[in-house]
Amino acid sequence: MVYTLDDIDKIVEFKTWSQKQKINELLRIDAGMYCNLGTDSTATERLEVKRNSQKIYRAIKKVDKLLGDIFILDVDKKQ
Repeated sequence: MVYTLDDIDKIVEFKTWSQKQKINELLRIDAGMYCNLGTDSTATERLEVKRNSQKIYRAIKKVDKLLGDIFILDVDKKQ
């Protein structure tokens, strides 16, 4: 099954998946968003992807606090 941004909370709550599986799927969603950005993407589209990434990183923090904190700090440094 292909998961999307709408499935973030569902992925975090999966009982049968390991932490690694959850984090991998969340990062796959994140990478897919960035792959769909191009040189013709507007500033609004880029900002939306960045906001969605932050949602994903907060979800990762629920699964693995340390890793989530690292992702969130990295995003904050780039602002």
